Amino acid sequence: MRGVLEYSRKGGLEEAVLNLDRAIGANGGDSNMVLNHLQMVRDTSSVEADVFIVNCGLHDIKTDPITKQKQITIEEYEQNLFSIVKLVESLPSEMVWVRTTPCDEDIHNKTKMKFHRFSSDCVAYNSVADRVMNLKEIPIIDLYTFTCNLGEDLYCDHVHFHDSIRQQQAAYIAGFLSGFFCRPKTSSSSQV
Repeated sequence: MRGVLEYSRKGGLEEAVLNLDRAIGANGGDSNMVLNHLQMVRDTSSVEADVFIVNCGLHDIKTDPITKQKQITIEEYEQNLFSIVKLVESLPSEMVWVRTTPCDEDIHNKTKMKFHRFSSDCVAYNSVADRVMNLKEIPIIDLYTFTCNLGEDLYCDHVHFHDSIRQQQAAYIAGFLSGFFCRPKTSSSSQV
């Protein structure tokens, strides 16, 4: 939405694109990392954002193939989400949540990855996030369902999307935000 919205994100894009599976640089990482980053932003800078668009989940569901341990348990994920919402509520900004995109475990877990991801975990963690965000009346962008409806050939690798898919996802998010900024101010949440 050129000329309408100004966009800013966590710095370090060059570092992040070197290995998108490692949570470094602009890669937000798991819910612990998102919470820590938001705490640092709150504590070290004046926040000028109207809206924080927040997502985490794909790094949380990373599963050790041997121990079957998740990087972040679903219980810890839920607590982190409550803490993230509380932190953003303390800022002069609103929050919008983005549902975690799907993963194709057949593609992901066949590669020589040091960790696995499972579709059922993605669904379960999205359900927890839905419950938290609806309880706290945080608007939700349903990027999961939108992406699932884009067809079969989504991924350029084990979890990242082709440019054409990312462009459609970006347009979907921009459309939501356009409506978000034009909405009458109410306290009800919305999910698209």
